[in-house]
Amino acid sequence: MSTAHQIKRGVSFYSYQEECFLKKMSLEDCVREAAAIGAFGVEVIPEQSMTGYPNPGDGFYRQWDEWMEKYGTTTIATDLFIDTKRYPGRVMTLDEMTESVRRDLDIAKRLGARHVRAIINTPPEVMEACASYAEQLELTLLLEVHAPFHYEHPWILRHLDVMHRLQSPALGFMPDMGTFVERFPRVMSERALRDGARSRFVDLAVETYNNRGDVHGLMDTFNYMGGNPVELGIARLSTFLTWNDPRVMLEHMPFIHHIQAKFYEMTDDGVEYSIPYDKIIPVLVEGGYDGYLSSEYEGNRHIQDVSEVDSVDQVRRQHRMFERLLGEEPMFHTAAAVGAGAIAEGDSNVR
Repeated sequence: MSTAHQIKRGVSFYSYQEECFLKKMSLEDCVREAAAIGAFGVEVIPEQSMTGYPNPGDGFYRQWDEWMEKYGTTTIATDLFIDTKRYPGRVMTLDEMTESVRRDLDIAKRLGARHVRAIINTPPEVMEACASYAEQLELTLLLEVHAPFHYEHPWILRHLDVMHRLQSPALGFMPDMGTFVERFPRVMSERALRDGARSRFVDLAVETYNNRGDVHGLMDTFNYMGGNPVELGIARLSTFLTWNDPRVMLEHMPFIHHIQAKFYEMTDDGVEYSIPYDKIIPVLVEGGYDGYLSSEYEGNRHIQDVSEVDSVDQVRRQHRMFERLLGEEPMFHTAAAVGAGAIAEGDSNVR
């Protein structure tokens, strides 16, 4: 791609969850690996990464700042969650949810982040209540647009109403590229077969999805066909995958400040099996997007029953694809990256 653009590359540490859980990677390892592949904008989940969250202590923040300087990385985004059903028998009140979000905004500020992802279930009333506080901190609070939601969904429209009404520079979107799944992820269909689904059910689910058929009717169809729990599960999964033309982002580009570059499987051919980044990135360039593509690997859970997960290699493959699609000069090859990004054994107090 020769068109000039300002798109940058980053990585969400959600991508390395398998290795972090198994203690094969420390938090510093994640930072080191991101830098080694030129993904200098890091996205971190404080709730997952901070020992003692939400109060990890000043020592953690000093260490984090040292890592950012050491590896030349920038905290571009943090992810927040709202456990709306934290209290038995009731959901959190507006004040409680607002307090929770403001606490995570404070954490993002101390980490030096620019953007904060608000999980999709964040009510628009909470976004509105937190907008002025986010402005004070010079942060953007970005609603995740995550499948099966889309820009015409009533929930998203309610958020858009708040954004248009307030005209706050602190509110916007963080689209998840899982809303652009063009064909059924192979790692999911193959996992269903291993788990006991019969091929005729899996084939029908894949064919229906890929042909833009009525996936919402699959549950009834599979039930009539005598589907087992795994087969009913893949029918339900089909309704959580979505394909939208990436050009739908153009209308909302002024609100889009960060991209979660979801992927399930980078193939040996250097492409994502299900999500057509060769169609997505030109749209971002056309729309003048100047933020980060933040890798979010989510294929691990679909292959861990038969093979060792190598999230590091999968993320590296995605960034080689990004280099090609963004017209960058390749900065690394597999062998070089292995040396530059070699994983040190646990040197962090945060896992």
